[in-house]
Amino acid sequence: MTYQVRSAEERRLAIQKNAARLGIDDNFISELVETFYARVRAHPRLGPIFNGEVDDWPEHLSKLKDFWASVAMNAGRYSGKPVPAHMKLDGIKREDFGLWLGLFHRTLEEIAPGEETVAYFMQRAERIAQSLQLAMFGLDSLEASG
Repeated sequence: MTYQVRSAEERRLAIQKNAARLGIDDNFISELVETFYARVRAHPRLGPIFNGEVDDWPEHLSKLKDFWASVAMNAGRYSGKPVPAHMKLDGIKREDFGLWLGLFHRTLEEIAPGEETVAYFMQRAERIAQSLQLAMFGLDSLEASG
């Protein structure tokens, strides 16, 4: 078996090239974040949770765009701490992650340039949701949702 050693910069460039191939760029990230979080804010269950915590939506959306650009394109623009931020959400339940993921998936299906792009984002979103659930509700929350 042969292993190829790649530098961090080579890995970053490969991720960015793949993202570009999938139609993922700053414009797509912006449309995704704006569309999705408008739906979150209007959602009967998720809206009150997020609207109760976020005071400045334009500033928060900018931060979320940096987050998703870093996740999807390895842009390196996000330096926040998502776990402590989500721990502050009042009234969130384990089941809310399924609502969030479902809404995210529907949004992607409507605006993404193809199924491969949807799958690319959903793989990352599911991993993030799992990590947040583990941090917020412990190991039992993952077993209950699996």
